Amino acid sequence: MNRLTAATTAVLALLMTAVPVGAIEVEEVVARANRAAYYQGEDGRAKVDMTIMDSRGRESTRQFVILRKDVGETGDKDQKFYVFFRRPADVNRTAFLVWKHAGADDDRWLYLPALDLVKRIAASDERTSFVGSHFFYEDVSGRNPEEDIHVLEDETPDYHVLKSTPKDPSLVEFDFYRTWIHRGTFIPVRTEYFDGDETPYRTYEALEVQNIDGFPTVVRSRMSDRRNGGQTTIEYTDVKYDVGLPEELFTERYLRNAPRKYLR
Repeated sequence: MNRLTAATTAVLALLMTAVPVGAIEVEEVVARANRAAYYQGEDGRAKVDMTIMDSRGRESTRQFVILRKDVGETGDKDQKFYVFFRRPADVNRTAFLVWKHAGADDDRWLYLPALDLVKRIAASDERTSFVGSHFFYEDVSGRNPEEDIHVLEDETPDYHVLKSTPKDPSLVEFDFYRTWIHRGTFIPVRTEYFDGDETPYRTYEALEVQNIDGFPTVVRSRMSDRRNGGQTTIEYTDVKYDVGLPEELFTERYLRNAPRKYLR
């Protein structure tokens, strides 16, 4: 796999508390990686700049704010996500809402202001493009680990390497995916999706990690797609954890009436 940036490597080394090679079960790796990727703090907020490059090198951008709140007391909690788009003009005021359920299919809604329409996103649409980018809807809030069979394929001094195969192949477009999980922080730093060939057709990379409020946080990432060509890069700024977001923000009411106090 490609080497991480110097900034990412420095942060990961600083936070290194790795479990000795061979001393961890696959279930623990999966659970801790899921928490590191999606469950830092009780809630969170970030500004996001998305740059989409197509197969011909043409670029377009998206700017939005993402809010996240954990719901529940113990274990793998349910979560709620709210995404509000600011730029460009054709997506301004578009909003995306997710209710993520630990033991069931997620609920997702998309508000289209030009039509004043709230659209329910079916489970079958979760692995389709998120607002024209190379990221899927499912990438934004995370794939439920229970949907796949995980095998600890390799362990190196720096990474746990997982191979994950879907329990129901009819629901997804890939045969399996392979993830490199940093041993000290359990942050997934690279994921490659395969469709039967030995060459991955879709690749996620964590490009930069920072220590924010005591949490190792991916602040720049990229998704590349060999089938469609091109790639999408996401940069996170003004990241904050444990903001104290009220749960009522994550309702259909606020799709049409954005909670601007929390989006500044």
